[in-house]
Amino acid sequence: MKSSRFLWKMLFLAKRLRLLISAVKAPAMRTISVQLDGLLLGFTFSTIDSLQFLNAGKHVLVEYPMTLSWAAAQDLWELAEQKGKVLHEEHVELLMEEFVFLKKEVVGKELLKGSLLFTAGPLEEERFGFPAFSGISRLTWLVSLFGELSLVSATLEERKEDQYMKMTVCLETENKRPLTWIEEKGPGLKRNRHLSFHFKSGSLENMPNVGVNKNIFLKDQNMFVQKLLGKFPETELAAEKKRILHCLWLAEEIQKYCC
Repeated sequence: MKSSRFLWKMLFLAKRLRLLISAVKAPAMRTISVQLDGLLLGFTFSTIDSLQFLNAGKHVLVEYPMTLSWAAAQDLWELAEQKGKVLHEEHVELLMEEFVFLKKEVVGKELLKGSLLFTAGPLEEERFGFPAFSGISRLTWLVSLFGELSLVSATLEERKEDQYMKMTVCLETENKRPLTWIEEKGPGLKRNRHLSFHFKSGSLENMPNVGVNKNIFLKDQNMFVQKLLGKFPETELAAEKKRILHCLWLAEEIQKYCC
């Protein structure tokens, strides 16, 4: 019942603000109705589409990563600010029950070292970008938990004939504490996260069962609507922009290091 009320609220706000929640392919969207205030764009849309929509004076919600380059993301944000429009990058991974649990667990603790391994089936790099970009939600977790990070080293092992890849990234916190991020994808690998964080006060090994994620996409869209209504604090907007650009910059540096 609660989820139904939330959905109706979202549909009402979308109608009130003349938003288009689009599931159609990008080419069909390039003629933009002047009656629309904003658009919610899926991954099939390109940076060029986002630029076009912002230039047309539309608010934009886009799936992560908003671009596959740090410079392009800077350009999008500068344009949004020039036009006085909201540019919102979806980050449902920060609304997941697992992340909410982790956030509470690390507060006030001094990290000694940590690692995060993500496994899944094969993914087309041509469609989803270099692994540091397609896996940017994991990088966002680490940055959101431990602050801005610096790159120490990165390696990429690929066996394209086997549809297998493994990216290993060594990162460092501002306090010089090591963090290792691994993305491993190939046939037979189940989608899973394996984490290990060691603190001065104890350790956290792997993720306990913390419940089912509910309405995370609707909650993210509601954040977008709150921004349109001017109800999102400026300090949070600035922190969000800084985090997103930092993660994109790190992803680009990792790609350069591996290539």
